[in-house]
Amino acid sequence: MEAINTLILAIGLLGALGIVATIAAPRLGVPILLIFLVVGMLAGEDGPGNIHFSNFWIANLAGSMALAVILFDGGMKTDVEDFRVGLLPAGLLATVGVLVTAGVVAVVAHWLLKLDWVIALLLGAVVSSTDAAAVFGTLHSQRVGLNHRLKAVLEIESGANDPMAILLTVGLIEFIRSQGSYTGVMAAEFFALQLGGGALIGWGGGWLLAQVLNRLRLPEPLVPLLAFFGAFLIFGLAASIEASGFLAAYLAGLTLAKHRPTGMRSVLRFHDGIAWMSQVGLFLILGLLATPHELPALFWPALALSAVLILVARPLAVFLCLAPLRFPWREQVFIAWVGLRGGVPIVLATYPLLAGTPSARVIFDVAFFLVLMSLLLQGSTVGLAAKRLGLLTPSLRTRLSRNEFDLPGQSGWEIVTYRIAKGTQPVGRNVKQLGLADVSRVVCVIRMGKLLPYKDWGKLVAGDRLAMLAKPEQIETLDALFERPRGIDLKALDDYLGVFHLAATASTAEVLTAYGAPVPANVVDETLAQTLRRHLPQPVEGDRVRLAGVELTVRKLVGGKIAEVGLRLPKRTETD
Repeated sequence: MEAINTLILAIGLLGALGIVATIAAPRLGVPILLIFLVVGMLAGEDGPGNIHFSNFWIANLAGSMALAVILFDGGMKTDVEDFRVGLLPAGLLATVGVLVTAGVVAVVAHWLLKLDWVIALLLGAVVSSTDAAAVFGTLHSQRVGLNHRLKAVLEIESGANDPMAILLTVGLIEFIRSQGSYTGVMAAEFFALQLGGGALIGWGGGWLLAQVLNRLRLPEPLVPLLAFFGAFLIFGLAASIEASGFLAAYLAGLTLAKHRPTGMRSVLRFHDGIAWMSQVGLFLILGLLATPHELPALFWPALALSAVLILVARPLAVFLCLAPLRFPWREQVFIAWVGLRGGVPIVLATYPLLAGTPSARVIFDVAFFLVLMSLLLQGSTVGLAAKRLGLLTPSLRTRLSRNEFDLPGQSGWEIVTYRIAKGTQPVGRNVKQLGLADVSRVVCVIRMGKLLPYKDWGKLVAGDRLAMLAKPEQIETLDALFERPRGIDLKALDDYLGVFHLAATASTAEVLTAYGAPVPANVVDETLAQTLRRHLPQPVEGDRVRLAGVELTVRKLVGGKIAEVGLRLPKRTETD
């Protein structure tokens, strides 16, 4: 009994310390998840906590459950509309990119660590995938705003490449255990079952879960719990037939979010907290597993492998996958640098240990070191990289919150709140002059911290808070009505999108002539939209093309078509 109480005390203490320590993460410029990892290491056998934990079976179980929750949550947060611009590049990175990364790391590991080729490839597979929690936790903590395409690619890739890395790892372990009897046909069958079975069970399970949530009239607190256990059921069902449970969990979350069943907002809020708890627990356990006293023997080879992974393997994989798609070079550089490794490689490194694979401990220690280097070097410079590459997107949204609200006998309504910013359309207007759709209603107005009675609403002023009852499909329109850069001035927006506003139908040749720039022969008969489209197959707001000494930017899209173009002139020097 005393041991159980001590364990509960330790879990509570470590979790609380880790969460409190995250306050220091933004100040230090390091990823929050690194804090949890360090807290776990300090509590471990080489730290002041002196907790001896080496049960890799428990670590693998906890890691698998945590990854299932994290991937399910990631799937629910992936906007299906993002697939229009992000699916092809992210799909290539999640498949071809993983293979290229694993191959490059394997070649160097074979030479540096004198590992057998298959074992070296196993190490490459273990560290080949990026980590969704590390990537988006870092982007959020450093407040890095990105354009639609870049955000979509990073989001889809980090959620989709984990199953590929897991497939490679498990497949190579099976090959090693078979002692040469594992044939190419068996490998093809394994991959087909893992991918095909995982996809079918994920899509089907997500659809079925949405139907169940819609038809069952459960008490509100039980709705997110059913989704939570449904995710484990889908994961376990796929794994029980040797399909990819991780792919199934991710696709189930994606499908569930697409169908938006009753109570979806509460499901998202609940899983946001559960996913964080899973990440905290995962990194604390992985920190406890670490044995820093063993790392000095591998320090220089592991450091060299870290450099190869960060500076060679990842950039090469990104270039091979994205250059043929005419991806902007700045975005290629950024995607290469934001290939953060996190909990997934360390969890995968426990697989060889459980299977008794040769050099399994070397694989675990090297993978742990690579994750540390990735979080320290890449994770601490993500914001700086986005700024230096000119990829920081000014935030326009002034929405403060969004919550589900069921009316008697009706569902699918939301209460949305906005802050009225200076210079926006609503300032100086009363509610009736906002031009709201019939399905949207202003519920209340808060001014200077006080809830105003209806008769005192009058004309809206900057600083007011509005709460509105609206349908989900109206949110985008409302965002546009209230939008204005928040925390920046308008100059920052013009610096990003172009200070001169031009119609997309304007003649490119005439615009260049008006600004004293030479006119290339291939743009004589083109509009600005046509010129940009020729360089940008799938444009997003903020895309830029340098042409004849000036820079054209996509300032506004309407229905996927370029509606407004920005123009930026080169900066003049003192000698001009």
